[in-house]
Amino acid sequence: MITYLLRRFAFLVVSLLLAMVVLFLLLRLLPGDPANALLSVNATPEQIAAAQEQVGSNLPLGQQFVAWFGDMLTLNLGDSFISSLPVGPEIMARLAVTVPLTLISFTLALVLSLFVGFIAAWKGNTWYGAGLSALSQLGVAVPAFWVGILLVSAFSVNLRWFPSGGFPRDDWADPAAALHSLALPIFTITIVMTASISRYVRSATLDVLGSDYLRSARALGSGFREAMWRHGLRNGSVPVISILGIELATTFLGAVVVESVFTLPGLGSMLLKAIAQHDYPNIQGILLFSTFVVLVIGFVADIVQRLIDPRLRTSVSGNR
Repeated sequence: MITYLLRRFAFLVVSLLLAMVVLFLLLRLLPGDPANALLSVNATPEQIAAAQEQVGSNLPLGQQFVAWFGDMLTLNLGDSFISSLPVGPEIMARLAVTVPLTLISFTLALVLSLFVGFIAAWKGNTWYGAGLSALSQLGVAVPAFWVGILLVSAFSVNLRWFPSGGFPRDDWADPAAALHSLALPIFTITIVMTASISRYVRSATLDVLGSDYLRSARALGSGFREAMWRHGLRNGSVPVISILGIELATTFLGAVVVESVFTLPGLGSMLLKAIAQHDYPNIQGILLFSTFVVLVIGFVADIVQRLIDPRLRTSVSGNR
């Protein structure tokens, strides 16, 4: 297992390095010079040359990458072209909105999807079991931003229960006010994620309900609850956990998108503003940080899956 952990960690590092190379090249292939973000329309040749020297775009591509890669190794994401503020602290400040939005939404979606998926599988022959399955399929097909617009129309414009957007200026100084402003974004992500995760829970539950080991446990005198708890839970959780890593990463990326619908001061608004202003350091920093988060989530989910399922640990030992 230790050998596998080291190999998996090496794969994580290599994936992050490749992502850094791809991100650097893609941004440099975009039309226009990064120095244009610092220039006015009527900039003189001297001003253009000074701006290019300031951002380093006058250097060969290889030298630009070496300089940028060296900064990344020291966790220096650079300074914004527009505000001249360090990118790293700005990202950390924006996470005060994005992280709670992601974690609360994912936790609620996980709890709801376990209930919805189990009932949809266990009572699939009933009208409400079939109805939950149909709602899950419908929820997957609906875009998150459309759900957000519907919730704003219903609960903000018509009922006036929640604000349509924005976040308190003092951030989390008043937790109740902060949660109140995040209510609709949380509901939006929760609805979409519940529909997605519950389908996998339903599929895993159907596999357990039709398994030989569950029937054998029932035949030996175990009740349904005892058989599911002792035998079905672990076996059914293995495929779901592998999906939860992907879904958590999707929730994080979805939160970035939903923030733009509700004008929240998180990573989403920071990224959109950076793209509109051609602020390369901010774009690079946000995308690189998001990539790192997604890779780490996948790494952790893979390890947890092997800790739960002894068969995977056995296969790892057999491959050494």
